[in-house]
Order: sequence, then C-alpha cells, then structure tokens
Amino acid sequence: MATEFGGQLKTWRGKRRMSQLQLALAADVSARHIAFLETGPAKPSQRMVLLLGEALEVPRAERNLMLDAAGFRAAYASRPLEGAAMEPVRKAIAHMIEGHSPYPAFVFDRHWRVLDANGSGRGMLAGFGLDMGDSFLDFLLLPGRGVELVENWVQVAQHLAARFRLESAHLGGDLVLERAAQGLIGQVAEDGDPNRGGDLPPVLTVRFRFGGQVYPMFSTMTQFGTAEDIALADIKIEMFFPMDEACEALFRQMAGR
Repeated sequence: MATEFGGQLKTWRGKRRMSQLQLALAADVSARHIAFLETGPAKPSQRMVLLLGEALEVPRAERNLMLDAAGFRAAYASRPLEGAAMEPVRKAIAHMIEGHSPYPAFVFDRHWRVLDANGSGRGMLAGFGLDMGDSFLDFLLLPGRGVELVENWVQVAQHLAARFRLESAHLGGDLVLERAAQGLIGQVAEDGDPNRGGDLPPVLTVRFRFGGQVYPMFSTMTQFGTAEDIALADIKIEMFFPMDEACEALFRQMAGR
C-alpha cells in the first residue's frame, strides 16, 4: 500500500517524466528501492528524501512537504531578503545590479514582482508607471499595454508565455504563471508566428517604444545556483543590454536621473 511519501514521490516522478529506472540512475540507488518507496514496503531516510528531491529538481517548499510526509522536520526556510541572515545575499545582488549600470537591471520574485532595480532600471520602471513591489505580470496583461510599448509585441509575448510555462512546469504547476502565459497567448493568438519562414536571430530583441522612438535591447537572466532558501531560489535578476548606440544613450540618460 502506497504511503503519503510514496504518492508524492510518484507524482513528482510523473511531472519530471522519469521512469523508476531513470530516477534510480540519477539518485544512484536501485530501481527496486524506488519501487518499494513508492508502494510502501520501504521507508526513506531523511538523506534519501533530500537526495530524491534533488534528483527530481523538486522546489524546496515541496521538498519540505516530502520530508513531512516521511516523518521528518522541514529542512528549508524562507527568509525575508531584508533579514540579517540575508545580508551577504543583499550585497551580492547590489553588486550585480549596480555594477551593471548604466544599463538597467531588475530583481524579481517567483511571480515577477519587482524587488529592486538599479538607477536606470528605476528610470525604466518610472516610464512604465511601475514601482518597487508592483507586479510585472499584471502590467503585461493590461489590455493594449504590450502593443503600445513594444514594437514586436507578438514575438515578445510568445517568448514570455513560453518562459512562464517553463517556470510553472519547473515548480510543478503554478496558477499565477499559467494564467499569465494564457493571458499573453490570448492577446496574440490570431497574429501567428512572426518568425515563420525566416532565420531566428542570436537573441530575442525587445523593441521598446519611448518618446516616439524605438529602442532595441536584449536581456540575460541570473539566479542563485546554490540557493537553499525557498525565497532565494525563486529570485531572478534580469539585466538589459542595448542593441544600438541610441539605446545605450537612453540607458545612460536613465542612469543619471
């Protein structure tokens, strides 16, 4: 008879589309042991729960649930970014985003709420009517806002929808991200694929409209690769780069405000 832990293990294995043998190879245990953990004859140790959670890339909050189901206390905390224990992390974030100046850099949480930004990033946010704590997802889903601000909105919206769905899948399903993805697809579904029949560029260029001009830019995304804190694992740092001299001049102007 399957235990609560066994049911959770089987569910996450299904979400990751891994067979018992594939999971066994990833965790360096026997496939028979995986089968026994799922069906009930075997009880996992705390180390085994953590090992399987890592192999399945289970989000840390859900790893706590797996630990609880197996009879162990939670191992992962969720600390506020402003707390004393997070001071080295805050310094690292500030170093990254301020060091990226004069180009814009933003810090987002799991659901794309703005946690921080450097000087030019704050200037860009002000141009959008956004501030710290505001939801970038809510902003994107405002009717007509994307088309108004981004010249190649269809392409960008499709890219963002795919990104949100990928993030949701990694989390095992997230309604906020799924709804955002669906909302974006609903905005551009009738416009087709603007890249069909042509070569894809090396990076997706976002062509923002500011003051009657169009400024092309692209971005990179950074996350903490060794995060063990629940909230920290969800933090994303997005850094924008100019694609031409006019865009670079705009960034420098924003940084000087």
